[in-house]
Amino acid sequence: MADTRHIRLLPIHVANKIAAGEVVERPASVVKELMENALDAGATRIEVTVTAGGRRLMAVADDGTGMGRDDALMSIEPQATSKIRDVDDIERIHTYGFRGEALPSIAAVSRFTLQTCLRGEGVGTELTVAGGRLQDVRDLGFPAGTTVEVRDLFFNVPARRKFLRAFQTEQAHIRTAFLLQALAHPETGMRLKADGRDLHLLPPGATLPERINDLFGPDLLAAMRPVEHTGRGVRVSGFAGLPTLTRADRSEQYLFVNRRAASAAVIPYALREAYPPLENERKPIVILFIDVAPEAVDVNVHPTKREVRFREAADVRDAIIAAVSAALGTPPRPAAAPPRFPSAPPPDPLAAAVPPPVPAQPPPRPDPNRDFPAFGTPHGYPGTAPAEVPAAPGTGAGADGAPEPFALPPEGTPNAPWEWCRVLGQVAGRYVLLETNGGYVVLDPRAARERILFERLMAPVREGHPVECQRLLMPETVQLPPEDADRLRRHLDLLRSMGFEVDGFGDNRFIVEALPAGLGTVDCRGLLADLSHDIQTAGARRGAGKWREEAVAEAACRRAAGAAGPLKPAEIDTLVRDLAATRMPYTCPRGRPTMIFTPLRELARKFGRD
Repeated sequence: MADTRHIRLLPIHVANKIAAGEVVERPASVVKELMENALDAGATRIEVTVTAGGRRLMAVADDGTGMGRDDALMSIEPQATSKIRDVDDIERIHTYGFRGEALPSIAAVSRFTLQTCLRGEGVGTELTVAGGRLQDVRDLGFPAGTTVEVRDLFFNVPARRKFLRAFQTEQAHIRTAFLLQALAHPETGMRLKADGRDLHLLPPGATLPERINDLFGPDLLAAMRPVEHTGRGVRVSGFAGLPTLTRADRSEQYLFVNRRAASAAVIPYALREAYPPLENERKPIVILFIDVAPEAVDVNVHPTKREVRFREAADVRDAIIAAVSAALGTPPRPAAAPPRFPSAPPPDPLAAAVPPPVPAQPPPRPDPNRDFPAFGTPHGYPGTAPAEVPAAPGTGAGADGAPEPFALPPEGTPNAPWEWCRVLGQVAGRYVLLETNGGYVVLDPRAARERILFERLMAPVREGHPVECQRLLMPETVQLPPEDADRLRRHLDLLRSMGFEVDGFGDNRFIVEALPAGLGTVDCRGLLADLSHDIQTAGARRGAGKWREEAVAEAACRRAAGAAGPLKPAEIDTLVRDLAATRMPYTCPRGRPTMIFTPLRELARKFGRD
């Protein structure tokens, strides 16, 4: 009779490798798990040593309580843990590890050595494991604490090993994992050593501001405000960056829930509500600690514990909004007012149907030195000298102070979107209103400036000429997160070819001595962070042409274009002429429109005159 059984139990070594795939994503995952074990053991000092981006060696040594011989042997067994005893303990997790998966998963895909000694005992234990198989157990003299060495990660899983990135990239991820633990525990001394060189040497007993200063430098700390708020069982503390300190992504939002680096869907929403509207949906830089009772948060919803779920998400949301709003000095967005129930009899419904008279308010008095004459007001603003309506091109000049109509484009620029135009004024102090030969145009000055700067920066690149640069009065030193610094370091030659004089200045620091001419005054830290982010995202989208140069130019122009605001007539005149002379005047480098055109026939149709 044929065997119809198709479902079988996997061999234990295969099951261990599958489990390791969930826990050990890359070398940084090993460092994270081992540092969390050290913190759970009460360590006051932790040393992390890596070689070749963690491929050859990762070692984590601590001065925690250590383990006896029996516990050491049990620690490498699957689902063996000292953190919980029964199912009820899962509802009250107050440690970082609790599943009993980290050490056996790491040992299953590496050459693993564990040395440990229980505090108060004179003899320690050493275990040697290769690919999940115990090779040796022996006694040795060892100080109190634990040291774990992981060599040749994924040596027995070549399919996983070939997907590891370059040494520098893996090392940047390790530095990020180290940084998160260092931020969460400023009271613990920590050291990170890579290829024989100290990357971080952090003293114990530090405060959070001191730890931020050691990791990021004083400039970042000076641009942040302390956060402290407690309400409804939720404590929010840390630091929030000013609205001017932003990034294109959330890579510098360091969020901790009960000292665990994790996030939840409600946290980004709360930050968005707490901050004023940020330009282009940029993300603020924050270092926030959210502390709740262990039973009020579920940390067992993600394989790597990166996400958590709050029992009362609304309380957490309100606490974050209140805390960050108070730190920034901005009032939180008002909630809908509850309905009021009158104590007196209701008024006559017919009388209530008639809206009360609204008192007349005088129109705001415009500033003649800043604003244009109001559209459709032939004599200008009340209280100012009369002005004639600007004449059409070729029929004479306008009055003093009124923009002259001018013909476009200049000779040799066939891409201009109109033959002639006349500036009518600004709308809401932000958008420019133009009359053209075919209708009217609403122009976005910021998008227009981005397009102009982009083409000025890319023109010499396309022609193979050097980009003109302008030296700073004082060189600026910038410190970036590890992953940003790694990406930027690999593209320094590209930046120099485009007019950026940027050099490494040790660790994650860079010194900026010159920028491309025309960028003006920009925040160098924000500019370099944007450059790093845009180079990475552009590389994922494009594979040919000058995509790197275009990514650099886009980031630089976005940072240099500045916020929109009222413009002077001469500034508008220059902006319109420069935009009409570009190769692609209709969109900014990111694809957003620079102008919206409404033809005269569309106006006629809307007014029923077609």
